Amino acid sequence: MADERPAAREDPETAIICALPLEASAVNYLFDEFWDDRRDRFYKAPRDENHYSTGRIGKHHVVLVQLPGMGKANAATAATFLLSSYTRVRLALVVGVRGGVPTLGKDDDENEILLGDVIISNAVVQYDLGQHYPHRFFTKTSIEDSLNKTNKDVCALLRSLTTDHGTHPIQEKTARFLRELQDAHTTGLLTRRAKERAKYQFPGTARDKLFSAKYQHRHYNSSTAEPCGCSDNYCCPLATASFCEDVGCNDSHLVTPRERLAFKHAQEAAGLDCAQNPCVYIGTFASGDNVMKSAAERDRIAKEQNVIAFEMEGAGVWDIMPCIIVKGVGDYADSHKSRRWQNFAAAAAAAATKALLETFDIKGPNHTPPGRERGFDN
Repeated sequence: MADERPAAREDPETAIICALPLEASAVNYLFDEFWDDRRDRFYKAPRDENHYSTGRIGKHHVVLVQLPGMGKANAATAATFLLSSYTRVRLALVVGVRGGVPTLGKDDDENEILLGDVIISNAVVQYDLGQHYPHRFFTKTSIEDSLNKTNKDVCALLRSLTTDHGTHPIQEKTARFLRELQDAHTTGLLTRRAKERAKYQFPGTARDKLFSAKYQHRHYNSSTAEPCGCSDNYCCPLATASFCEDVGCNDSHLVTPRERLAFKHAQEAAGLDCAQNPCVYIGTFASGDNVMKSAAERDRIAKEQNVIAFEMEGAGVWDIMPCIIVKGVGDYADSHKSRRWQNFAAAAAAAATKALLETFDIKGPNHTPPGRERGFDN
């Protein structure tokens, strides 16, 4: 039976990799069963330094990996350890929260990326690897073609998702699993006030603010006791850690119109739950060891490399094993970055991951026809 616990540590074929505890916490809510509290729990291979949780999501036997920190090196090391303990893992899903590029370069509202949307990778560009000349930095190495080198079944799956027939079911399932996650989190909260403040709830369209790329996050008011040095070219540490309304960022610099955001706002005003439903986009990630907090750099790299999101772990896993990156948009990769959307974006990414797992089967060794490699069934 697909929902039975594997007999051996080596049997799970799907791994989920998370860099932040809040990302792993969201994924935990979508497990149907955990096996870690059993006496016959799985043990790691010698010298494996990873922390694992094992269980079942739908019909998939899954191992969840919590990284010791962010970045490509941590991800690559963890992926190597993972394969030493769970030798039959066929697919790694790198799941979490990262910055999104606000639009896909088209005018219609269907290509307007909003906070809380989900990006699924079909390619990765390692944007911080290259040559730094006096006038600018040139990306040297693209690993965009490595998707075709790793696993043809992953490539076929992602191609199918780029069609309307493939994307719409994923979005519908993502919305359903997101509500299940929210309900699971609020089950133990006793008061209505506590439920309203539950961390995975939709923050609201009023908090989805996209400022002009030229408008920097910094102190604009005189509330600080002493001059902090903030200017158009510098943001002091206190301002960096503060919300836009606390430092005086002016809403007159918000990007307008945003047709899809306005539509979601109308849904929200009408009391419709669908206002929170994420859109799921398939595209190229920019992966590097830097947190992108510059709208100008974001837009430059997005245009040159045709990327729609920035993250920090995917490139570390990509060349080691078949990999799909699933990230919720928690900010716009600009200086106005805040953590208000992180938990909701993490929940959306977790929901999309479960939706993705529902769309294909991983064939085990007992189902592999002679002379054919194991892969995925759409």
